[in-house]
Amino acid sequence: MNITKTLTVIALSASLAAPFAGFAEEKKEAKKLIPYTLETCPVSGEKLGEMGKAVVFEYKDREIKFCCKDCKKDFVKNPEKFLKKIAEAEKKAADKAAKK
Repeated sequence: MNITKTLTVIALSASLAAPFAGFAEEKKEAKKLIPYTLETCPVSGEKLGEMGKAVVFEYKDREIKFCCKDCKKDFVKNPEKFLKKIAEAEKKAADKAAKK
C-alpha cells in the first residue's frame, strides 16, 4: 500500500513539473540579447577595459557595455540618446568593414 502511494506521488509530481521544464527552456531562449560589438563606452567614448573591467548591462533586448558604473547611471537617465549613438557607431563600423 505504501509503495502504491509513493509511486502515485512520484507520478503526480512528474506530471505537474513537466510543463514548467518547458517554460524554463523557453525563458532561456527568450533571453538572447543583441551583443554589444563596440570597443568603446557609449557614454564617455573611453575604450572599454582601460578603467578596469567593463560594466555589462542588459537593456531591453540589448547588451550594453560601459567603462564604469557612472556611465551606466548616465545611460539610464536617457537611454534613447545613447541607443541612437550606439546604432550610428555600429553602422559606421559595419560600413568600414564592408569596404575592406
